[in-house]
Amino acid sequence: MLKRLALLGAALFVAAPVFAQNPRGEAKATVAGKAVAIDYGRPSLKGRDMLGQAQVGQSWRMGADAVTGLKTEADLSFGDVKVPKGEYVLTATKVAADQWQLNVLSKSEERAKVADVPLTVSKLDASVEQFTIDLKGDKDKGELVLRWGTTALATSFTGK
Repeated sequence: MLKRLALLGAALFVAAPVFAQNPRGEAKATVAGKAVAIDYGRPSLKGRDMLGQAQVGQSWRMGADAVTGLKTEADLSFGDVKVPKGEYVLTATKVAADQWQLNVLSKSEERAKVADVPLTVSKLDASVEQFTIDLKGDKDKGELVLRWGTTALATSFTGK
């Protein structure tokens, strides 16, 4: 028993720096009086241009280590695109050289596509080293912004 505990302790000591490199982040907002939250990994650029290297048509899991998850108690509308309240997996896809979309997928193993949401691309004045997702809510309106490097990807939504 003591040997097992020692081995477990050693394994955790060795693995701790790996987990610390990509901490988890959580973005939260209240929209239409209901909670909306995104859980995601926060990798660092480390001198790379990850979004610039993305290939057109390739899905990106928006973070590191584990999937990026959306949990919403509100029904969301991204323009004409509807996302019912529930739990989802989020990815993003570069659809053209300067165009991205947010992919909302079912949380099931099959990851069936629920919706594709166009994202507005803009350049940031200063580089963001660690991937960041921000959620803002004001009454029945919200905004989702992804920031990494000198790129921001954003979309607005409403909730009810």
